Amino acid sequence: MSKRQSNQANSHPKQQSLFGRIARGQIISAELFSRYWYVILLVISLALLSITTKYECQTKMEEIRRLEDDLEIVKTERIRAKSLYMSRTRESAMNELVDSLHLELNVQDKPPYKISSRK
Repeated sequence: MSKRQSNQANSHPKQQSLFGRIARGQIISAELFSRYWYVILLVISLALLSITTKYECQTKMEEIRRLEDDLEIVKTERIRAKSLYMSRTRESAMNELVDSLHLELNVQDKPPYKISSRK
């Protein structure tokens, strides 16, 4: 084997494609993990923390939307109850209620007397 052929044989692994080196495990090796284990652990921890934070944010946003929908329903019910109450406090509604219950109460034709005390 000539010197030129041995140089080509030695230079051949250096000219391999990046995909080929990754497939054979030449780029990601045990030495890389043993040398940078703390950095790898930190990156994985940060990725998991990011995923957790995003999930919690999404669940809180869904809860906020659900509570806003519930609030709209409660507001509508409050308005309905208020209008029902206001309709019952009218004089004509009260007269109808008294008549339906047969309480035998009547509305006075004359205003009440004002009593004053003289000293």
